[in-house]
Amino acid sequence: MIKTGKYKGIFLLLAALLIGTLVAAICIGRYSLTISEVFKILFNIGEIEKTKTIVVWSVRFPRTVMAMMVGACLSCVGVCLQAMFANPLVSSHILGVSYSSGFGAALGILLSSNFLVIQGFAMLFGFVGMALTYLMSRKNRTSSTIMLVLSGTIVGAVFEALTSFIKYIADPEEKLPAITYWLMGSLAGSSMADVLKVVPIIGIAILVLWLIRWRLNVVSLREDEAASLGVNVKNTRIIVILATTVIVAISVSFCGVISFVGLAVPHLARMIVGNDHKYLLPASILMGGSFLVIIDTVARSLTASEIPLSILTALVGAPVFAILLHKTGGGWSD
Repeated sequence: MIKTGKYKGIFLLLAALLIGTLVAAICIGRYSLTISEVFKILFNIGEIEKTKTIVVWSVRFPRTVMAMMVGACLSCVGVCLQAMFANPLVSSHILGVSYSSGFGAALGILLSSNFLVIQGFAMLFGFVGMALTYLMSRKNRTSSTIMLVLSGTIVGAVFEALTSFIKYIADPEEKLPAITYWLMGSLAGSSMADVLKVVPIIGIAILVLWLIRWRLNVVSLREDEAASLGVNVKNTRIIVILATTVIVAISVSFCGVISFVGLAVPHLARMIVGNDHKYLLPASILMGGSFLVIIDTVARSLTASEIPLSILTALVGAPVFAILLHKTGGGWSD
């Protein structure tokens, strides 16, 4: 009971933090708003200036919700991939999936401005990148940490080079600026229509991962041990790969490549609630949402021109990764 009460308190605090960051993000900006004004606009209470209503509903609310969803999703992906590979140093960024999805979306932008084309290419090459990394890392039917990192580095480098080639041949007046700015990661221009497109697909993928959360505790064991506990490791890995790749591809197709969220946040969540995915998965989702909302708010408010998200997330995530690598030595510990 004490343990359950402890986790309830932690999740209440994390939920309160998420709600607080959402409200603060809507209030903060070059056109500042008070908390009371935001609540009046959101719940349609009383008379509010039309300009303020437009700022909230057309600009800040959809952008903030998108930041929350992308941050939560990338953190969820990080947790699941770390469980599948039994290593806390793994993320979609480290494994090259973000870069392969980025290449796919850049190719989609080059060939067409249609959303479905961009999304389809991002998803297709996301699967290709994950498959290549996993296959290259296999040695004696196991995947060591160093092999995973090196394989992901190789796959990421190849797709980065291919993306550079796309930029080289792109129209410098129309396509190139769009690809370059998008690749650095940005939530600018997010609309409620975008949010409504993202929610169903990502929601289903996260639900699938949530339903198999108990298996994530098992697949992080050795393959023979997991099989002895009645878990089909191969099928579970296929489900995780499919669901996480869909999430990364969708996120990349809307927001560009946002690095280190899936690495830094799950590790911080693990320090708070431990390795049990019953608690780790929801904690990472809540913390990831708060993290990217804060990062996005800083990105659009710190300077006159908006700072690309990948710059800020890397500045925060890279030191965390370095500390984690030093502490774990590349291994998994409870």
